[in-house]
Amino acid sequence: MRRSDRAVTAPDAIRGILERCKVCRLAMLDGEGLYIVPMSFGYTFEGGRLTLYLHSAREGRKIRALSASPQVAFEMDGGHELVAGDAPCAYSTNYESITGTGRAVFCQSAEEKIAGLRAIMAHQAGQEFDFTGPMVRNVAVFRIEADAYTAKARRG
Repeated sequence: MRRSDRAVTAPDAIRGILERCKVCRLAMLDGEGLYIVPMSFGYTFEGGRLTLYLHSAREGRKIRALSASPQVAFEMDGGHELVAGDAPCAYSTNYESITGTGRAVFCQSAEEKIAGLRAIMAHQAGQEFDFTGPMVRNVAVFRIEADAYTAKARRG
């Protein structure tokens, strides 16, 4: 990271960024080229290990891409605020972000899928939900096991 003064390394501060971000952009590569999609997500963050949980339809470009090559990149950001300057090049933006790479793993069992869906809903809605068999069968749930990630912030 070029701007090490903006690095966020404290686990509680990283967890705070995760909590405030509600959309994760997931980037992958398939035979058509690069592909990026914004997605709602849930997560676990324990001992510095970050796992993201996402869900989608059971078919489509994203599922085909992840099935062919599970390597992904991800990005989430928030806290955007324009910082005015004395000249155009002196303007900046306050923000916080997490970027990283990882591997997509499809949840196979109903129990795994329910755990992922609960993580997503806990993060997005702050509530715990029950899921019926059809709800679980009708979606794909996968997790991104982060290989590497960095958190960064500029706060004025």
